[in-house]
Amino acid sequence: MSVKLAAGAAAAVGGLILASVIGAAAVGGTPASAAGATGIKAGKVPGEFLSWVMKAGALCDDESPALIAAQLYQESHFNAAAVGPETSSGTAKGAAQFTDASWGTWGRDDDGNGNASPFDIGDAVMAQGRYMCALIERAKDSGYSGGAVALALAGYNGGWGRVQQFQGVPPESFAQGQTYNYVHDIIDRAAEWADAVPAVTGTGSGADAVRKAATYLGLPYVWGGGTPAGPSTGFCSGNNGYLDGVCFAASHEGFDCSSLTQNAWWSTTHLPRTASDQYNATASHPVSMDALQVGDLIFYSHTGSGSDAYHVVMYYGDGKVIEAPKTGKNVQIVKLYRTGGLVGATRPA
Repeated sequence: MSVKLAAGAAAAVGGLILASVIGAAAVGGTPASAAGATGIKAGKVPGEFLSWVMKAGALCDDESPALIAAQLYQESHFNAAAVGPETSSGTAKGAAQFTDASWGTWGRDDDGNGNASPFDIGDAVMAQGRYMCALIERAKDSGYSGGAVALALAGYNGGWGRVQQFQGVPPESFAQGQTYNYVHDIIDRAAEWADAVPAVTGTGSGADAVRKAATYLGLPYVWGGGTPAGPSTGFCSGNNGYLDGVCFAASHEGFDCSSLTQNAWWSTTHLPRTASDQYNATASHPVSMDALQVGDLIFYSHTGSGSDAYHVVMYYGDGKVIEAPKTGKNVQIVKLYRTGGLVGATRPA
């Protein structure tokens, strides 16, 4: 069902408009914010969007992948070619529905293809993330009630001028409830899509590394992918990187097991790239499996030697590990396992 702002209410002051609201329904009260959730349930986000949703969802503290995904669903149903109706603010374009004026402020060539376009998935999603972070900060500074995320969503949909006009989220009576429903639907959907993530306990570099890795939950395993700067495409070699006979790694962004741990620890400890090299670099700091601390590295080898490690995971706490497991799987938190050639653990810090 397409819903348009009423004449005279369509102007988005320095912001965007919603091209369509699908299944919008009035919601009583103020829903709890989904900000802070770092996981997203499998199957909710199309594969070509997932790595960008994870990146954008980690741009600022009050954002999350589930929030970014729910907003994209509301804006376009993940349609990268979406074009909204003509309005006084221009035509909204792409998955995140940017007008030309707003794109000029927030658009970048994030996917590195030489062209910054609202129709490019990476460019659109990262612009969405940047714009939402800016709106969240504006909301915090405003002193208006309703929650920073809800206010930011209202600003994205109706323009910050409408938030100023009503000193909060526009009421349900404004513009047939478009902005009101937009805000509530997205927050409700983000809460539904967010995957429950155990809290990371403790402080220090190990806990910080695990929190960093947790921002990539749901991102696909990509053989040869991932760098200290973030997820990237990989490559196929031998039997590695293929999924159903197709080279999955070359066309998807993500991490393999050792690039995830490398990225997570990079701000304090520059681990080498491969699991075996990470073992050799940290073997002088062995840790008993009965004395694991958050952030410790746990290695697996077919030969029994850590120098031949083929897999590395990171201790999450409470008997769990976080890992990039294998092609066809996503970054996940699972119970610590001792099968598969467990060699032992080391502590990078």
